[in-house]
Amino acid sequence: MRVFVKNFGCSTNLADSEVLRGCLDKAGYKQADSPSNADVIIYNTCAVKGPTENRVIQALKSAPSERKIIVAGCLPTINFERLQREVNFDGVVGPAAGEKIVDVVRRVNQGETVLDFDWFSEVRPNLELPRLRSNPVIGILPVSYGCLGSCSYCCVKFARGHLRSCKIEEITEKIWKDLSMGVKEFWVTSQDTACYGRDIGSNLAALIEALGELEGDFRVRVGMMTPNLVAEMLDDLIESFKNGKIFKFLHLPLQSGDNSVLKMMHRFYTSQEFIEVVNAFRAKFPKITLATDVICGFPGETKTGFENTLKLISNIKPDIVNISKFFARPKTAAANIKKELVTPAEIKRRSSEIAEMAKKISLERNHHWIGWSGDVLIDEKGRKPNSWVGRNFAYKPVALKCLKNLLGKTLRVKVVKAFPTYLTGKLESL
Repeated sequence: MRVFVKNFGCSTNLADSEVLRGCLDKAGYKQADSPSNADVIIYNTCAVKGPTENRVIQALKSAPSERKIIVAGCLPTINFERLQREVNFDGVVGPAAGEKIVDVVRRVNQGETVLDFDWFSEVRPNLELPRLRSNPVIGILPVSYGCLGSCSYCCVKFARGHLRSCKIEEITEKIWKDLSMGVKEFWVTSQDTACYGRDIGSNLAALIEALGELEGDFRVRVGMMTPNLVAEMLDDLIESFKNGKIFKFLHLPLQSGDNSVLKMMHRFYTSQEFIEVVNAFRAKFPKITLATDVICGFPGETKTGFENTLKLISNIKPDIVNISKFFARPKTAAANIKKELVTPAEIKRRSSEIAEMAKKISLERNHHWIGWSGDVLIDEKGRKPNSWVGRNFAYKPVALKCLKNLLGKTLRVKVVKAFPTYLTGKLESL
């Protein structure tokens, strides 16, 4: 029996898909290389944004009709009504199904229609489950499920639930095992890594400090962190980032530079508090890479409100700006805000304006890296033949060419050219 797992969405979803493949592989199922070669197709779905949900629905509609189709992940718990109305499927299972997927596949193959997605809210991450990694040198660590937020636009809380964290010793044990299998780079990921551990008497700073103390040649990327929770442990978190094993990479979502919009979003910080966190990190790590997120066209976002966001982005100069156009999501508070809505055309215009600014800033900041020499961990194959992509200490992507297999190697590289989203380099030594 051959199965094909197609992933959509975030790094936590990607980790879930690796576990689905691992559990099915352990149970004796073969991994198909395409949907057309599979007996069962599993779509591990995302529905955080309207366009993403539309793309997933379209992919499900286009699936080979003669195959068994199982829909996993966040979409069933966010918008099951639409899924049931528009898609033909044989089984549905919620996020992080883990070992349950084996039984679901078995029952679907026996002709049963399986609906099994109401159990997830109490499940903690299980780092001991088998997995087939998408990238042999990258280990994804979902250190917690759920969050402590109540963002008015967010539907993921309906899928991922309230905070449930792994213990630090469980995470370090997983790293030890993965290191023995050749993993060189670990992604600490969660719906919001800043709230990690608060349900078990710990916090993210303690976790990062513990990871930095482990022996071995590896690097750690810390995932998205909500600003107000970072501010509560700012000094300790900055101290933990000083370890050389931790990438100097800060993903701190702004969402809006206007305080009235932040309040309507139920984001519990001000634009000035966001800036204070950024400045504190940059004071200790001047070359840190700053990634942020912005939502354009939130209900009630006035022209002045949008200009406040533009001004903040212009002043703070993030390396990366992930821009989302506002789409009301099912069952969220933002879907019922009685403020004047921004028209789709104006949302598109605002999105384009901020994207143009962000691209210029990214290129400007990347130009500062030209001439830099240092260690780069090669963590993926490039898109072109004989090309590779690695990350320097600030998690900047550096592309280079070499006929040899460089995956997993740490090499001395000199940056020679800059683009808005990456750098190019030349090998100084092999």
